[in-house]
Amino acid sequence: MIASVAKYDITKDDLDSLRKGGPVFVTFGETMMRDTPADMQRLECTRLVHVSLAGSEYTLAILLARLGVPSAYVTRVPDNPYGWQVRDLARTHGVNTDYIVWAPKTEPIGRFLYEIGRTPRRDMGWYQRMYSAGSRLGAGMVDWKKLLRDCRLFHTSGITFGLATHSGYERNYLLEAFQEALAARPDGCMVGLDFNYRATLWSKEQCANVMTPLVTDYVDILITTIEDMAQVYGIACGRYSAEEIDKGEIDELTDDDIRAFAKQVIQHFKTRVVAITIRYPDSFEQHRWESAVMDNAGNFCRSPRVRPIALLDRLGGGDTWNAGFYYGLLTEGLTPRGMEKGLLVGDAATRLKQTLMFDLPIVTKSEIQALMEADVVGGGKRTVR
Repeated sequence: MIASVAKYDITKDDLDSLRKGGPVFVTFGETMMRDTPADMQRLECTRLVHVSLAGSEYTLAILLARLGVPSAYVTRVPDNPYGWQVRDLARTHGVNTDYIVWAPKTEPIGRFLYEIGRTPRRDMGWYQRMYSAGSRLGAGMVDWKKLLRDCRLFHTSGITFGLATHSGYERNYLLEAFQEALAARPDGCMVGLDFNYRATLWSKEQCANVMTPLVTDYVDILITTIEDMAQVYGIACGRYSAEEIDKGEIDELTDDDIRAFAKQVIQHFKTRVVAITIRYPDSFEQHRWESAVMDNAGNFCRSPRVRPIALLDRLGGGDTWNAGFYYGLLTEGLTPRGMEKGLLVGDAATRLKQTLMFDLPIVTKSEIQALMEADVVGGGKRTVR
């Protein structure tokens, strides 16, 4: 695997074939305003906050656009300055925002209140997403056929479908929009989903009732964590039972452990590919990271090593990995080579992102490439431009 890293130079990728029509990557969900104390105080004490943007699908669209992949993002936001900020920031990174749905200016935008921890105090987050404009993006609001005409990969997150339960709606607007989009997608368009279970949005049973048929019937590429599958479905990971995983009673995993886990997930959901992100939080400031991917033919790849991160802000880290992984698939196809390339790009991209504040992956191709190469040959020289 180590030798293989050197054969991927993403700075030399020819993306012309992806730029001949409309967006080839399309995603939809909710973007939140994130409030983080600017003075490192507790949220209840601070009078000064950084306002930034946060959202799983939003993060993916921004990084893929920065890497040169034509990308579009769909959401529903109020027609007021916060909604305009969602649109304008995406545009600055090259994301197509033509299909954003505008709600009345008085509707709320989702918010995320986030307090940064320090060892031994954990970080804390509070959602304010009930009745948000984004939670009511429904069928009939987007011309999916026009938007998806050249789409090769359509993505969303399990978080998106939990918003209806969180708000107590009698119908799941976003699920209806998703089903409408699926009916309009062109032949050959893959569907990707990050499972992303959030207990603050819905119960395990509520999640499984919606997500099991959705993933089984429609999803080609499932991205998940060992913890989510253990918690919601009781799926073990090799030597470790679901109960042990749920309690955090596991050590570093062997290839056999991860293969056994991936095989169970693929069989359970009948997906073509399962991608697994694995985080080892040694302290708030120091994490280690790795990932693994397996397809339904048994092709398997795993990070060459578990790599350390001197953490500044973990939020958006998994989403950044997802974007890097998709970059490999979009440039090399749903092949063993595409899986391996995506894993390596994702690992480098997320390690860079988690040294930056706030959710969005403001990293470049050259930075990702340099880290991929450093992982092979070593080094830590100062960059001079």
